[in-house]
Amino acid sequence: MQKKIKVTNSGVKILQGNAACVEGALAAGCSFFAGYPITPASEIAEEMSGKLPKYGGTFIQMEDELGSINAIIGSRWGGNKSMTATSGPGISLMLEGIGYGIVSETPLVIVNIQRGGPSTGQPTFSSQQDIYQAKYGSHGDYELIVYTPSSVQEMFEFTVKAFNKSEEYRVPVMILADEIIGHMREKIKIPNEVTIYKKEMPDYCEKPFKPDNKMVPPAVEFFQGYNLLIDGQLHDEKGLRAGHIPEISGQLVKRLNEKILSNIDDITDLDTFELEDSEVIVICYGSVARSALKAVKEARVKGLKAGWIKLNTLWPFPEEELQKITANADSIIVPEMNIGKYYREIRGGIRDKKVISFPLLGGLLHKPEEILEKIEEELK
Repeated sequence: MQKKIKVTNSGVKILQGNAACVEGALAAGCSFFAGYPITPASEIAEEMSGKLPKYGGTFIQMEDELGSINAIIGSRWGGNKSMTATSGPGISLMLEGIGYGIVSETPLVIVNIQRGGPSTGQPTFSSQQDIYQAKYGSHGDYELIVYTPSSVQEMFEFTVKAFNKSEEYRVPVMILADEIIGHMREKIKIPNEVTIYKKEMPDYCEKPFKPDNKMVPPAVEFFQGYNLLIDGQLHDEKGLRAGHIPEISGQLVKRLNEKILSNIDDITDLDTFELEDSEVIVICYGSVARSALKAVKEARVKGLKAGWIKLNTLWPFPEEELQKITANADSIIVPEMNIGKYYREIRGGIRDKKVISFPLLGGLLHKPEEILEKIEEELK
């Protein structure tokens, strides 16, 4: 069920990306935040600590990221929309808890403002190195939803969307921004109202994990009179442990994946520019999409048939949609601030095209002229 709610702090503002994320969370109804300070995400916790109590919510600084992920899982089952924010090293500590959130089908929002790695890496520099960590970091077979904003406006909008999709599909949703977007300041417009998804709770629920026609279980919580066992082991539709029963365990793992993959058209989102006659298409995400769009526009001025696809949803991978909208092109360029990770996904999903990786490491952002040079090189 969707309903519109008024936004208290609406209007045109100049905000940092991390602050816009906080405004999006508050607009979406977030009432609990647990986190631990870490560059370049600390501003989210700082903003939340001052604002969330004014909205009747609770902020708590945990002892570490292990405590943070478990705190928001417990809080959500207690009835609070919950969020945490960190960077790559913190996500590394949260991964077992993220898996627990997936198997217990707990709606959560997890923000990762990426910095260079591995390990302590480059705390104050940007990267896009965590895209596989977001998808494959926890053990086992699972699917989750990952949004990647490329502007301060999208930091607000995608945070609202993350809360809505987490509730609709009862799954952890990650906002995977890079440091540039987290720390950038831009003019944004916060609307007077936002649309919020609220799954109605049943009056009686004998099987709290029995799926509906979208493969999603009902919205049950603690303190509502339901008989709930929330456990990390694979379970049956009543929530009872069934890790020792292959048939039930297999059915659950399949459903946890299929509830995302079978609804991929509803979940995934992308933006396009000048694809109709494009011979070469730049596929990009995050802050790199800004440089790529300028490069493609300059290529068009020069009479070069270039196009642009900005992925707003990295996971699940929109393979069929990308195959369809790249059908007329000869080649694809994938600029990324990593060693060439999403390139591998695109190369595997679009097999009839020449796919070119354009990685950049060290915390640097691609310049538009560098991407333009790559386009010109490919069209010679």
